[in-house]
Amino acid sequence: MAIKSSQKLVEEANESIETISPKEVKILLEKNEITLIDVRDIRELWRDGTIENSKHIPRGMLEFWLDPNSSYYQENKIKDSKKMVFFCAMGFRSALATKTLVDMGFKNVANADGGFDALKNAGLKVIKKEKK
Repeated sequence: MAIKSSQKLVEEANESIETISPKEVKILLEKNEITLIDVRDIRELWRDGTIENSKHIPRGMLEFWLDPNSSYYQENKIKDSKKMVFFCAMGFRSALATKTLVDMGFKNVANADGGFDALKNAGLKVIKKEKK
């Protein structure tokens, strides 16, 4: 049985979602027009830090935390109506996350092209994520 590769899933996701360049993410963030959401695993944040003022929603909990009908719903994660821009390490998990939210009916979502490293290289400030 042949399965669809993860690479193919990411390619298909990228064809149907909005992707924003790191430079544009920086401009929109400085204008306070977007909410930047880090979908990486918490251990990645502890190791590498995260973008200042971004919110953390782990990829594995995304659908549940943003679904008002889920027992895991976290209204405080999306209480503003700004565009949500997702990022991960390279842009692959966040592309799938963005596609999933589009499939759920979210309209104001996008993926940050190139992920964390690209955002860092575009000059967004990285902060240390402390273990609680």
